[in-house]
Amino acid sequence: MPKIGIIGGSGLDDPKMFKKEKAVQVETTYGNPSSELTFGKIEGVDVVHLARHGKKHQLSPTQVNYRANIYALKDQGVTHILATSACGSLREQIGRGDFVIIDQFIDFTRHRIITFHESFETGAAHTSMPDPFDANLRKVLYETAVQLGLRAHNGGTVVTIEGPRFSTRAESKMFRAWGADVINMSIAPEAILANEINIPYAVVAMSTDYDSWKEDEVPVTWEEILAVFNQNAENVKKLLISAIPKIK
Repeated sequence: MPKIGIIGGSGLDDPKMFKKEKAVQVETTYGNPSSELTFGKIEGVDVVHLARHGKKHQLSPTQVNYRANIYALKDQGVTHILATSACGSLREQIGRGDFVIIDQFIDFTRHRIITFHESFETGAAHTSMPDPFDANLRKVLYETAVQLGLRAHNGGTVVTIEGPRFSTRAESKMFRAWGADVINMSIAPEAILANEINIPYAVVAMSTDYDSWKEDEVPVTWEEILAVFNQNAENVKKLLISAIPKIK
């Protein structure tokens, strides 16, 4: 039976998606995860929720201990990880509130520890990662979104920046030229680490704004991001609740 880890991003720090059976504060070899782990079930499937930025969203993207988060879920026997994230749209056709089931990333972070293989003392370790997001999980998420009547895009490239500042117009236009479709501050490190320890990983990214490339739009603000995400939080929860029972 699958056991699904849910990493909640902005607006889903403490979702009311399932009845809590217990909440446990854990430690790992890599330190403390961002939050306690909350255990429960969705349609009979065991789930474990972790708040990426802490229950009160107190951790900046750079402060998040991504290794501890992923390893804490591994320690609890999680077989698959579904993550949620707010993102900025770099494409006209990806509107506010749209879901993007990402299939590629560009890692533009600078200050993260993004590997479990810090030393090669016991042998070299270079993880193959041509397709970092699990195809089966992506299929379930996209097909479920369509069935629910949600605006969803099947595939897309996310560029993950360091943050916490937003992009300049020049950067935003450069990311578009590189082929990125959306932008955020957290997904690449998580995807890398999940791949390193062979846990299938996929993301529901919700577009909340147009970053700064679109000059006929007001530049993005944190308040705007939260407003859009909060308006659509129920759709994210509905998608996860409907998709999780389909995961094999």
